[in-house]
Order: sequence, then structure tokens, then C-alpha cells
Amino acid sequence: MRRRTLLRGVCLAAGTSVAGCLDRDRGGPTYENPVFEPILADPSVHRAADGEFYAYGTADDWRDGEGTRVVPIVRSSNLVDWEYVGEAFESTPDWKEYGNVWAPMVVRRDGRYLMYYSLSTWGDENPGIGIATSDDPGGRFEDRGELFTSEEIGVENSIDPFFYEDDGTPYLFWGSFHGIYGVELESDGTTLAGEPFQIAGDRFEATYLYERDGRYYFFGSTGSCCEGPLSTYRVEVGRADSLRGPYVNAQGRNLMTFGGEVVVDDGAGFVGPGHNSMVVDDRDTEWLVYHAYVEGNEWIDSTPRRALMLDPLQWEDGWPRVESRVPSTERSGPVFDE
Repeated sequence: MRRRTLLRGVCLAAGTSVAGCLDRDRGGPTYENPVFEPILADPSVHRAADGEFYAYGTADDWRDGEGTRVVPIVRSSNLVDWEYVGEAFESTPDWKEYGNVWAPMVVRRDGRYLMYYSLSTWGDENPGIGIATSDDPGGRFEDRGELFTSEEIGVENSIDPFFYEDDGTPYLFWGSFHGIYGVELESDGTTLAGEPFQIAGDRFEATYLYERDGRYYFFGSTGSCCEGPLSTYRVEVGRADSLRGPYVNAQGRNLMTFGGEVVVDDGAGFVGPGHNSMVVDDRDTEWLVYHAYVEGNEWIDSTPRRALMLDPLQWEDGWPRVESRVPSTERSGPVFDE
């Protein structure tokens, strides 16, 4: 029996909340949300070969005189204390006539760091997904051009890429409010090897997939991301016995048509939590990394002020959620053994 399972039994026997009891045992550094400000929207987190965590965000102008940061990069050893290290690109990739870099994701493959990113703008009729590479997770990244556009792949609003390897086979998942799709890739991760298949309906964007205890969990964001205090973003989850689905909610309803189970929503002074990534610490605790607005501080001029957030997941009857399904304000952080 794993140490975490034993602790869970002790917590429940003592009449203490599992999250609170495990927090005391966890012993990670205490933190307050947000863990990085002012902005790191649509974050993805990668633990690099040097053991450090790197988080990558959508291109944004922080309105500090530095102009648009084309994929800001922040670094941490513990997910709590983050430092800004620079931008992934010197300039916006130009394989489309117009667009900005949104929702990047970085993986390490064949000894180099591979970034999948969206190139799009609001109302774009033909956004697409591109690839860039680097020998350093802190950048710079060299653009390798498009993987596909919406018109080429036959999926409207093809943004928000997510890379997943299943039993040695690489896949890319993507989509935004026009269905969530996946496609098999060649082993190098830079070429399509199959035909697209759909796993979720028009309700979702910002795919994250995670395997636990033989099941696949699809995390997707729903609602509006970028309207400041009026944003309705939140994270929902479904699960399946196969990577390709069908993904269902706790009532067994298919996510092709229905919503998922709520993982985190508004509350505790935060608005619009969503677009998550995940990290597992050395105590087998899964940590949700996502963005949200601080209530009352939702804008920098006209830029949505989506800050970086961190919360542990709790599991009940095989379903994950943040405690009380709202962001935390302060708690003990992850543990990473040296």
C-alpha cells in the first residue's frame, strides 16, 4: 500500500479533511495564489532534463514598456517560486499572414525540446498549429513552420495543441469550441501519421490528457476565457477506458454531447480559472497549474490579466477536483525530493 493511501486512512480516522491533513504531512513550501503575476495565460508546464520546471504562456503585452512577449517563459524548482527567464521567440512566426502565438506546449523528444503552438487571432477563419525546436527549454526556439491549418486538417478553429504519448505512439490533440480532435504522429512528432478522430464536443477547448489507474482523463476548459470579470471559464473532466474514448462524465453521458465534472470554477476571490496543465510531485500528488483572474484586478489596460495558479487535486470515486472546486488562497505546496 502506498504511503499516500495510508495517510488518507489516518486523516479520515482522525476526522480531518484529507487535503488539510495531507498538506501538513506534505511539507512543501507555503504559497499564495497566484504563484506568478502579472500574466501567464494558457500555461503549460514541462520538467526539463535539468530538473527545473518551465512554464510557457500565450503571447501577451504586459503593458510595462517591453512590448508583446512572444511566449513568455518562467522557471521554478518547486512550482511555487517562479522567475521570468525570457521569450521563446524573437518575433512572431510568419508562416501565416497574421496571428499571434497562443497556448504553447513543450515536450522533450529525441534529445531536443519541441514546442507545439497555435497561430491565430480573434475571429481567424483559418488558424493553425506550428512547431518550433530548441536545445534549451528556456529558449530561444527556432520556428519550423506549420504542422497544419484548420482548412488543411478539416477542423474549424484548430488551436490549443496538446501532445500525448500512449504506449510509445505519439499523438497530438487540439480544438476550440468546434470539437476536440486527435491525430497520430510519426515517431519524431513533427509529421502526421493518421487521420483525425474526435473525442469531445463543441463545449470544450484547452485539452489536457492524463492516465491514472488504467483510465484516461480528459480535462477541458469551458465558457469564455478573456472577458475579465465577466469571464465564465472553468475546467471540466471526463474519463475513458481508451485514449480515443468514449469519454463520459460521472453519469455515463458522452462528452461529445454533455458536459464533464467540474474540477475548478469561480470563487475565493478568483474569476475564470482554466486552461490547465498538470505536474505530479514526489508524494504522488497531482497538481493543477492553470490561469485565473484576481477579482478586482482583471485587466492591465486592455490586456486580460490572467495570472498563474496552483492547486492540488483530490480524488473521490475516481474523479478529480480542486478542494471545494474553487481556487485556494494559501496552502502548503508540492514536495520534490532532492
